[in-house]
Amino acid sequence: MSDKVAIVTGAGQGIGEAIAKRLAKDGFKTGLVGRHLDKVQAVADQINQEYGQNTAFAFKADVSKRDEVFAAVKAVTEKFGDLNVVVNNAGVAPTTPIMEVTEDDMEWTWKINVDGVVWGIQAAATAFKGFKHGGKIINATSQAGVQGNPDLTAYGSTKFAIRGITQTTAKELAQFGITVNAYAPGIVKTPMMWDIAHEVGQNAGKDDDWGMDQFAKGIALGKLSEPEDVANAVAFLAGSDSNYITGQTIVVDGGMVFQ
Repeated sequence: MSDKVAIVTGAGQGIGEAIAKRLAKDGFKTGLVGRHLDKVQAVADQINQEYGQNTAFAFKADVSKRDEVFAAVKAVTEKFGDLNVVVNNAGVAPTTPIMEVTEDDMEWTWKINVDGVVWGIQAAATAFKGFKHGGKIINATSQAGVQGNPDLTAYGSTKFAIRGITQTTAKELAQFGITVNAYAPGIVKTPMMWDIAHEVGQNAGKDDDWGMDQFAKGIALGKLSEPEDVANAVAFLAGSDSNYITGQTIVVDGGMVFQ
């Protein structure tokens, strides 16, 4: 896959970082996009050190803002001269019981998780058409967007929406040779998840590891996911082996929900 170019949003840590590193390993020039330039730059520096200078490029953007998403795509395409894959990974995951959800909670979560995906799809499709070739758009949904979970009304609603957006735009963009798919992680060992585990452990008078272990219950494989497990699935969707797949959601949760 040499000379292919990918963009990954939310690439400063966790799943996004793992995806960016895996795509670089697979031969992609990679644009790393995030709200905090220092974080995405640190990941880009690691990639450049391992795979050669000019392999990764960091750019600051807030995916909830359409103009910033388009600016990020423009910057990456000007840097590398092409674009083949866009991974709309950036997102937030508030844990809020239904009776505590506020207008601000809904607006904030939807602007980042849903609007960010829509702007990413628009910017990707515009770039692919400009280069006069097809491409691959890969969106982050969640196990919580396949099956409803308690306390995740705000978050889960956005992830269910992303599955619908993926299906709709797959049909719209197929005529241009553009595929649109999604990946649905389960419970992944990310900094955000460790923060939640810490809170669970503290509430029970236990440590962080105990808090994290509570989330492994109900997973068929009996263990939590590593970010690299999710990156492996994204790498498949980004590669040529998935060329005849579009509008689909791949669930990567160790066996939490079954379709």
